[in-house]
Amino acid sequence: MLVIVPCGKKKIWNVNPEAGPCEARDAYRGNLFKVCREYAEKFADRWVILSAKYGFIDPDFIIPENYDVTFKDPKTNPVKVEQLRKQAEKMGLNEYDKIVVLGGKEYINVVTKVFPASKLIAPFKGLPLGKMMQAVKKAISKGELFP
Repeated sequence: MLVIVPCGKKKIWNVNPEAGPCEARDAYRGNLFKVCREYAEKFADRWVILSAKYGFIDPDFIIPENYDVTFKDPKTNPVKVEQLRKQAEKMGLNEYDKIVVLGGKEYINVVTKVFPASKLIAPFKGLPLGKMMQAVKKAISKGELFP
């Protein structure tokens, strides 16, 4: 099973502007990312981060510096769906039978354009941020993918 975790606006450089290049798993500092990372580390055979700037990235991908790109605002020039499809193919992400996508509607909408619907599971779709985080924490504590 593959788990796709959303990146986040808050990054290490917001906390420590002097931080240099950093692995993606440690670059994102928002609460939602932290909870989703914990979920992915507990349940996934493999997990990747969906960055609006870089696309699908492995947790050890080096992010060189702070950036502010979002799927919510096309003017920030987020990665295009066609590029995501190419990345998914090149990274072998299409080989998974089950792909769990975490995050808000923008992330889910993007991922649904990349992978077949038959493979996708968005267990916390439609929940407001606070409720989503509660549900993810509950899944982790119960040891159940979808409590």
